[in-house]
Amino acid sequence: MKYIWPAPAKINLFLYVTGIRSDGYHYIQSLFQFLNYGDTLKIIENNTGHIELFTEKKLILKTENTIIRAAKLLKSKALYYAKNNCHALGAKIFLNKKIPMGSGLGGGSSNAATVLIVLNQLWKTKFTLEELARFSTEIGSDVPAFIMGKTSITEGIGEILYPIQRKEKWYLVVYPEIHILTKNIFSSFSLKSKAQKKPIQLLLQSPFSNDFENIVSNKFKKIKKLISMLSLYAPARMTGTGSCVFAEFDNKISAQKTFSLLPQNVKGFIAKGMNTSSLHHVFYKRNNHIFN
Repeated sequence: MKYIWPAPAKINLFLYVTGIRSDGYHYIQSLFQFLNYGDTLKIIENNTGHIELFTEKKLILKTENTIIRAAKLLKSKALYYAKNNCHALGAKIFLNKKIPMGSGLGGGSSNAATVLIVLNQLWKTKFTLEELARFSTEIGSDVPAFIMGKTSITEGIGEILYPIQRKEKWYLVVYPEIHILTKNIFSSFSLKSKAQKKPIQLLLQSPFSNDFENIVSNKFKKIKKLISMLSLYAPARMTGTGSCVFAEFDNKISAQKTFSLLPQNVKGFIAKGMNTSSLHHVFYKRNNHIFN
């Protein structure tokens, strides 16, 4: 039986830079919130030794994106730790893309996490979630949070996670159709001398903000305009390093009403925040049924 697996989007409810490593990586503190919206992946394992990725139009993708990298990384780690007959491990992966590229919603990282978790079971490579999260930083700093699957405060370069429970709110997310490369924004960020790591309780009690918002909104006036527009109805800010902007609401009706007040050419969606990733909900529900 072929199952469809979710790769949920995320938003950063806050994002602060607390330092910069000698290799250029930034130390951060962020609140990582999953949404009930995202991409989907169909993953079919085989023993051909080949990893193939197709779009929803059944066109094969040969580029080394995060999905291919994740599958190859898992295979190489399995080979290193002598798990199974690793040379023969193969898969066909079919991607249905909904999360815009360069939007700050974590699509590439989420895709990678879904591939790692599902193929780890299908290939019977038997890594723990913690092990998958540890080596997934080779793909991207957001991948560990997607693998662990809980709303969390993230620290370090994104690999240190403190799961928290918070009221599951509703979000209106608008997309300005601008593709932003995270590495470009990080490289243009100048660390403030007063930047420092804060206790988690203080982070949660203080007003949320995003250290990258001024840089991005000054560079892209359309994003600045969207933030101003949404702020007329609810506190609004940018997620990640952009480009999506979101506003938080207590219920779906309030989010829908605000969306209806925006100009018709504004693209976006409404989603509910989830304390547990939809991938984890689906994966563990099916786990006993198809993997045992």
